[in-house]
Amino acid sequence: MLQGSVFMKVIAVLNQKGGSGKTTIATHLARGLQLKGHSVLLVDSDQQGSARDWRAVDEDNPVPVIGLDRPTLDKDLKNVSAKDYVVIDGSPQATSLAISAIKAADFILIPVQPSPYDIWATSDLVDLVQQRIEMMDGQLKAAFVVSRAIQNTNIGKEVATALLDYNLPVLETRVMQRVAYPNSAALGKTVFDTESPSSNALQEITALVSEIQTFFGEE
Repeated sequence: MLQGSVFMKVIAVLNQKGGSGKTTIATHLARGLQLKGHSVLLVDSDQQGSARDWRAVDEDNPVPVIGLDRPTLDKDLKNVSAKDYVVIDGSPQATSLAISAIKAADFILIPVQPSPYDIWATSDLVDLVQQRIEMMDGQLKAAFVVSRAIQNTNIGKEVATALLDYNLPVLETRVMQRVAYPNSAALGKTVFDTESPSSNALQEITALVSEIQTFFGEE
């Protein structure tokens, strides 16, 4: 929770390895929380500007997005107008930006693809997160989510088991590899705006938003 803002909850979606589905998850979290009636700001801290590009595709996109891709992110956020939730789309590989996002966050979500390479690549980030958790006496929360999992394979379960060695919880919700996500992104939208209520993509993303809210005592 940022100093000077009693109510603003900050969720940082971080992974220092590219291709983890980080921006997809961040944009959907922001839109999902917004549709639940919360005021939301999506912060693009990736110098590639993927979330900003997504927002620019559709001028009617209701999710406000700003770019803060400097290592002073945690300080810069204190100057933005208060929202119920801030979702940070983190930068890959830039350690100074990751550290700043970790400092700003109340909850850190780490998407991990179901591959051993992605599991190994999270170790440095997890070390930074664990150090911050200890420094904040456990007030900072963090969890993994298995992302871009392939339907009808066991590897998602195997990855979830392997991630437990890092001593952070693994969310029950998994985000599968589905064409609905890039299709909606190409329109500057999310599956909340393009899919029917019965679609698998919409159901799993809705579950993800609700599961993350439980860390804040909400549903």
